[in-house]
Amino acid sequence: MSSSLAEVLLRRRRMVDARITPPVRRSAWQWLKRPLTTQTGLNALQAELVQRGFLLSAPLYRYCAGLNPLALSGFGTGLLEMLDAESGYDAEYVPLFRGFPESVPGNTETFYVNRVFARLLQEPEQPCVLCGDAELVHAVSPCAHLVCRSCWDGSDFSACPLCLRHIDPDDPFLEPGFDEIPGKADADRLRLLALAPSDAERALADELLTRQTPLSVVDRTDLKVLLTEADSSWLPDVIPVRETRAYVIALLLAREPFLIDRLETATDVLRVLSVLMGGDPGLRTPPVRRRSLPRLTRRTLLARLDRMPLESLVDDVQRHPRAWKRMGENLHPFEYAREYPVAALAFAVVRRTKVDAETPAGRAVLGEAARQPMVRLEDGRLVVTTFASRVEGAFVDGRPGHALDLLRQRPGELLRRTVQLARALPAESHGLLVEAVGTALSDVSPAVLIAALGQVRTPPGDLRLFYPRGGTTRVWTSVDEREPLPAELATALAGVIVGEMLRRATSLPRFRRAFLDEELGRLAAPSSERGASSTLRRMTRGSAQPIPLDDELRLFLHWVEPAGQRVDLDLAVAVFDGEWGFVGLCDATRLRFDQDAMVHSGNLTSAPGSTGSTEFVDLDLRAVRRVGGRYVLPVVFGYNGVPFDRLERGFVGVMRKPTGLFDPAAVEERYDLAGPAKILLPFGVDLHTRELRWYDVNLGALGVGHSIVRHAARVALMAATLEEVHGAGDRVSLWELCCWHAAARTDEVVVRCADGSVVGYVRESGEELTSFARRLTARLEPDRVWDLDAANRADFVAVVSAADVDPKAGAQVFALHPRLLDPAAHEFVAAPHLLTTLVPDARARLATHTP
Repeated sequence: MSSSLAEVLLRRRRMVDARITPPVRRSAWQWLKRPLTTQTGLNALQAELVQRGFLLSAPLYRYCAGLNPLALSGFGTGLLEMLDAESGYDAEYVPLFRGFPESVPGNTETFYVNRVFARLLQEPEQPCVLCGDAELVHAVSPCAHLVCRSCWDGSDFSACPLCLRHIDPDDPFLEPGFDEIPGKADADRLRLLALAPSDAERALADELLTRQTPLSVVDRTDLKVLLTEADSSWLPDVIPVRETRAYVIALLLAREPFLIDRLETATDVLRVLSVLMGGDPGLRTPPVRRRSLPRLTRRTLLARLDRMPLESLVDDVQRHPRAWKRMGENLHPFEYAREYPVAALAFAVVRRTKVDAETPAGRAVLGEAARQPMVRLEDGRLVVTTFASRVEGAFVDGRPGHALDLLRQRPGELLRRTVQLARALPAESHGLLVEAVGTALSDVSPAVLIAALGQVRTPPGDLRLFYPRGGTTRVWTSVDEREPLPAELATALAGVIVGEMLRRATSLPRFRRAFLDEELGRLAAPSSERGASSTLRRMTRGSAQPIPLDDELRLFLHWVEPAGQRVDLDLAVAVFDGEWGFVGLCDATRLRFDQDAMVHSGNLTSAPGSTGSTEFVDLDLRAVRRVGGRYVLPVVFGYNGVPFDRLERGFVGVMRKPTGLFDPAAVEERYDLAGPAKILLPFGVDLHTRELRWYDVNLGALGVGHSIVRHAARVALMAATLEEVHGAGDRVSLWELCCWHAAARTDEVVVRCADGSVVGYVRESGEELTSFARRLTARLEPDRVWDLDAANRADFVAVVSAADVDPKAGAQVFALHPRLLDPAAHEFVAAPHLLTTLVPDARARLATHTP
């Protein structure tokens, strides 16, 4: 088994595949001189795993106990390496002040002034300008700055104290000191590792292939690893997301060209072309450079375009005109015009080509145009009136009723434009809109439905939030000047959408009892994560987690620069009050804020070699609140303007109450630094609501010298908008999604409330499903008081943390923090799976799906 496949199973399912055990020759076992036993090795492995926050499940323990000592050593080494790479524990964490946080200077200004004086005024063979000692000033390598050994503590610094760049590890200035003793994970942080079944990779591939939301870059990379040795037999009958479908077909097209028939639109073909050329199936960014395609591949793609209806083909091609013009240079459609005249005609329209009737290709194109009633010739160029232009024309001409009639033909587009139609239609036509939406619902994916529901329920506010298409998740805001939807219309539209979701859920297998956690209301329902960073928890952007105010957080930033290019990243924290007024900061210019409320480990200005550089910031949330802070916003800056995607490696994360400098068991979340961005806002902490909300957004930046002082206003605006949008409760939450499943699939639902109490909701005989779902979702007066043991008897369990629940074997479980639940003993489901099962043909979908 490849290590990449083992890493995917471990990271996504917490399952360990036995095939990572290396083969051991009998001769190696016979010549082993040091007496080792399997039990000794197993005890050592368990101690290492506990330090990282993991335990072996009983089946995995028995498997390890059956290995000989050499095989166990290889197995354990491989397992620990994969876990360390995932959490970042494999990196070397050496901050500027090795005694961080105790040895960080209390006065940043004095520290800065001393650095400037020593750098500008110190001369060779002259006394130290700070202390006057003439014998302890020596140059450090390779920067050659003159450093006084008396003024600058070589046992504390890890870099040149004057320029803050790394120096040679063997330089005499660097003295041993501050050896760290690894800590031990708390019991409530431990998580179970299970032995992977033989079909684990296929089940995981099926989960990704059937997901109802677009995959992130990391998801696509994992899917490629899972499908490395696969063929079309692994593919389900329907891959619902077009981007995923195109990505998979591009991977398998050379081996199985018949898969091209699964592409339904010209944009699907464009997605495949983009992947074949090393680009993005979401078409957010063009390929870095064009690649030559084999002739057979070009003919296969053109043949598929030629079999499409001309109107929909041209309509689709004109959605991405620039991309198609670039791709036309690779496909050479006019070279095959006589074989594929429809495809050539579409390219002639999008490229505004003057068709020459004297050439064979021109005659073929004009002959096809004559057979198409929607095509006309203007000044030697072909023009087609498309569906999209007719819809837009209807809105521009003030005929929303006509636009509604057109959109009835395309249910998905109708749902995406529901809010636009609701504002444009007169009051007497609102009933027609509700009726049209109700008719279209049965053919629309659940991801589109929950997006439409969130838009319908969201009233106009002070700011609007936009996620433009692009290589990174850049967020834009604007003032919301729209008119509010009529309350009665918004209620009616929301009612038909929720009713459709409940109807679909009723077709799924029944549960005897469901157990839900009220804290799921803090988590956002699955949505498009195209631009999401690679993370540990894979939470949807906008989700929040409760944190106690006495929590101590440690932020960490680690990066390795490419050879020949210096990269200076900075980790900074800005604090704002309840009105988003600036309170203070902690960064390289202010290493301590309010003594120990925030402590920075020191600025490093380069990250050479394999070790790289690390910066930390310690946060005492209670102390920050005492000085009037409410919002705490960590930010990563590319100070010298180098984009993140040029790094050899880079990531930022947060630990809660770490033991030691870096505690892998305490890592709450970790983001990879990727894409052409230079500023990342990973999350924000609200000290009043006691929530940590995941943002994972980038800010655009030009030039160099980026810092929190320079971008404080923009950071505050972005965070304020994100808090307003995601904190309002109008967007669909994971709580609602789980409630729809529970209400439709069982008559007995147990809820663990935020205060720790446990209550029950029972659907009475004759009670309508929508009424029962409304009582449950809104957490109205419960029917009875229950006990926590109800979770142990439930068939469906959805919780944030499974620390105090023990579901029965075989139960379907969603848990953001599974803790000690055995992945092999329960049917773990990811949040996107809860949407996947609500596709229109859910019963047929379940018949072929093993989550």
